[in-house]
Amino acid sequence: MRLVRFGEKNNEKPGVLIDGVRKDCSAHFDDWNKDFFSNNGLQELQKLLDDGNTVFPEVPSNIRWGACVSRPNMILCVGLNYTDHAIEAGMEIPTEPVLFMKATNTLCGPYDDVSIPKRSQKTDWEVELAIVLKKDLVYSNNEEEALQAIGGYCIMHDVSEREFQVERGGQWVKGKSCPGFSPVGPYLVTPDAIPDVLNLKMNLTVNGEEMQNGNTKTMIFKPSFLIHYISQFMQLEAGDIITTGTPPGVGFGKTPAVYLRPGDEVELTIEHLGRQKQLFV
Repeated sequence: MRLVRFGEKNNEKPGVLIDGVRKDCSAHFDDWNKDFFSNNGLQELQKLLDDGNTVFPEVPSNIRWGACVSRPNMILCVGLNYTDHAIEAGMEIPTEPVLFMKATNTLCGPYDDVSIPKRSQKTDWEVELAIVLKKDLVYSNNEEEALQAIGGYCIMHDVSEREFQVERGGQWVKGKSCPGFSPVGPYLVTPDAIPDVLNLKMNLTVNGEEMQNGNTKTMIFKPSFLIHYISQFMQLEAGDIITTGTPPGVGFGKTPAVYLRPGDEVELTIEHLGRQKQLFV
């Protein structure tokens, strides 16, 4: 299944993508949120899709694409999770996952404009594979249990302001939590629809020039391990987003460094997960 949301920001409705066409599911579900995931919503949705008598109205093509899930209780990020990205950042390859948070109000749609923050000179890009959970989880016993908590995967653009992140003291969160810094979507893909999540091509371009070209197979810590590991430290909840790091090619890793400016257009793709495009303003 491919879950989508559509409509004006903060007033989105739930839908699915079928043969490239968005279908409205709002007559059957309130939203793709914690309540939906934690109450077997994915199974109920699949039953309706399998029922040939259920009618889902088509969503007009001019309606905005929202983030593919509603605002979660937590956006948890894994830093330096690709060996070659850690090297380009001039940092040691981690022996345990590096964790940080993003404010949940950074969530936005996959084609929304993104505002460069006031006084920013170092706004940067990062294409990432994101996980959405369908179960609450704490102190998971093993990776298999953690794997069963995954509701689906999607693209997240982990937009980052490097001066705020690195040069202004403290932890990374203030360079990660500017408004609009977490475009998510275009759709959430359930695990059964992805042949191998550990072998997905990833790509990012700025104004048509390729900047990132990677593959999830070079991740240091895989999704099932990350969920198991994180659950030893905190309560994970259905609907939460865990984003799993970026491959090399970010702006601050280039010589000289390159950053986003108003008018720049960024496109992101991950195999089987679709495409995003944002105009930076």
